[in-house]
Amino acid sequence: MRYLVTGGAGFVGSHVVLALLDAGHDVVVLDNLSTGYRKAVPAGVTFHKVDLLDYAATSAVVGQGAWDGVLHFAALSLVGDSMRDPFYYLRQNYLTALNLVQICVEHSVKKIVFSSTAALFGGPERLGPIPETAPVQPGSPYGESKFMIERVLNWADAIYGLRSACLRYFNAAGADPQGRAGEDHRPETHLIPLTVDAALGRRSALKLFGTDYPTRDGSCIRDYIHVTDLADAHVRALGQIDHRSVTYNIGNGQGYSNLEVLQSVERVSGRKVPWEAAPRREGDPAFLVADSTALKNDTGWAPRFGSIDSIVETALLWRKKNPNGYEV
Repeated sequence: MRYLVTGGAGFVGSHVVLALLDAGHDVVVLDNLSTGYRKAVPAGVTFHKVDLLDYAATSAVVGQGAWDGVLHFAALSLVGDSMRDPFYYLRQNYLTALNLVQICVEHSVKKIVFSSTAALFGGPERLGPIPETAPVQPGSPYGESKFMIERVLNWADAIYGLRSACLRYFNAAGADPQGRAGEDHRPETHLIPLTVDAALGRRSALKLFGTDYPTRDGSCIRDYIHVTDLADAHVRALGQIDHRSVTYNIGNGQGYSNLEVLQSVERVSGRKVPWEAAPRREGDPAFLVADSTALKNDTGWAPRFGSIDSIVETALLWRKKNPNGYEV
């Protein structure tokens, strides 16, 4: 099969590219490199540096089909930044996706997999796993932008027959077990790489945002999904949308608190993690854990790296091997 991956130079997108290549598919990557890295795109993969806001340039790439599907990852993704600059987030994420979906329709693309988010469920607190049927109540403009795109895909299916898989994943983490790709954000905001860097002495004391949540130790609880398991779910989802659109939550189904992540990094690295308490971040719910029953039942998917220690281990190994990330 032949697939186009937007945002394929980013963290999740680059791991999905590897999963598609490992499955024997032909992959083309489109990315504007605003947050991704050219070095994250494997050798031999055709790469186009294009911004999805550039309708003509995007259309020219999609026009190089035929495609068996498009996988869309290119987006801004920081909850805190979206709270500080909501209109920018709403505009960027929505318009880039709207352009892509319209172009896919114009070029007769039949299938699209969309990188959605658990931030759709950021409203009133829930203390149990979240199914796809849970009320959508975004707690941030970032989450709202993703839901707006889901609605675009709904109408693209209803009117034009563009089938979609909306994958609402929780906290992507870890790195390719073979060391081919990893996590490198500038600035880094994700807890596991921040904690790894603190353990390795690469940054000052880690800040844990909020220690007074109604959880077992007062810190936020999140469902960490290994990025390789997440990539596997994308490949499997492609097989589900030949005749119908689907929506899946993707996570391990168990949550780890911020403090438990810190303790895992200490166990795996054998080093103490310096840390200090900080105020809550606006838009952060106390508890986000996925119910992935629908994905498992439909595709047979199951996480291979389910424990927090296995996730941390791959993140730590990649960071040790690539202390400067993709910038060697």
